[in-house]
Amino acid sequence: MIIDRNSPIPIYFQLQNWLREQIEQGVFKPGDRIPTEEELSHVTGLARATIRQAVQNLVNMGLLIRKRRLGTYVLEKVHSIKNSTTIGLLIPDIRRGYAPVLARGVQDEAAKNKHSLILCDTDDLFIRADFHADRMIENSVGGVIYIPTAASDEQNKKILDKLKRSNIPVVLVDRVLPTEDFDQVTADNLKGAYELTEYLIKKGHKRIAITLSTLISTERDRLEGYKNALEAHDIPIRENLIFTHNGPFSDIRYSQIAEKIFSTDLKITAVFAGHDRIALVLYATAIKKGLSIPNDISIVGYDDLNFTTVSLTTMHQPIYEMGQESMKLIMSRIKGDLSEPRKIVLKSYLVERSSVRFV
Repeated sequence: MIIDRNSPIPIYFQLQNWLREQIEQGVFKPGDRIPTEEELSHVTGLARATIRQAVQNLVNMGLLIRKRRLGTYVLEKVHSIKNSTTIGLLIPDIRRGYAPVLARGVQDEAAKNKHSLILCDTDDLFIRADFHADRMIENSVGGVIYIPTAASDEQNKKILDKLKRSNIPVVLVDRVLPTEDFDQVTADNLKGAYELTEYLIKKGHKRIAITLSTLISTERDRLEGYKNALEAHDIPIRENLIFTHNGPFSDIRYSQIAEKIFSTDLKITAVFAGHDRIALVLYATAIKKGLSIPNDISIVGYDDLNFTTVSLTTMHQPIYEMGQESMKLIMSRIKGDLSEPRKIVLKSYLVERSSVRFV
């Protein structure tokens, strides 16, 4: 067992999670005595008061029972009554990006059907999503709608497996994972990116740069759509025009990438930003460098966020509708729908504004 003393997750809670996982995975079976406080202190180096707090929480949750002078034992699993009308929603950032719009779609559909939401902000971090998943389990929610974090597929899959072990149905929304075990609601990012790149090509652009994160499934699909469009129009794919990274969104990171794009002699005439927030950073950097959009360089985005400061040509995503559809799916599972997992793919469409010029 590894205790991360630098983690924002309290140490007692890390131990509590580890013990709970051992119980759920059958390492500690019903009737087994778990290690004593002294034994756990020896293994972890933690104070006995910290260990006592973690164990007592599991006792309060009905997973363990203390037997006087004998020790602490695993109880037979008793299935809790689920709050079938309470749904957990795990999103990257409620303050910005597309998440507020998606959350509103979920909320409106939930209210229409007399369901309640527990909204959790993951900050696009696996460790926070994992923390909130445990909260969902403790609160016996009826289901969870989850936007996977900017982490590896393997890490996100751990959260899905944890919820599945607790018999909590999950719907993945927007970003997807390579799994056929869970319902998914997303948009056709491959086709959308193809159409957006083709739009630039028809405007006369051939040296089109692209920047995005390959960590995110939706952005990987957009990169593939970009390449497919270039190939379909016999335009060579130039790796030196592809500016990718493998991490979460960061203003600083994309400012640095924008500097490279605008400072090179690659004769770039247009930039495909992996999403609108990236496009906004490109806009800001271009202005600082004295460049005019679209006269000096054209920029397109993806999502169609409600920007008031720029007139951005972008691909509209049905974000609100994704929220609605994910809520409909989770409610059908709560009602007992045992059909095979479904993947709903919604259509996007181009929104032409004034950030692209004909060359």
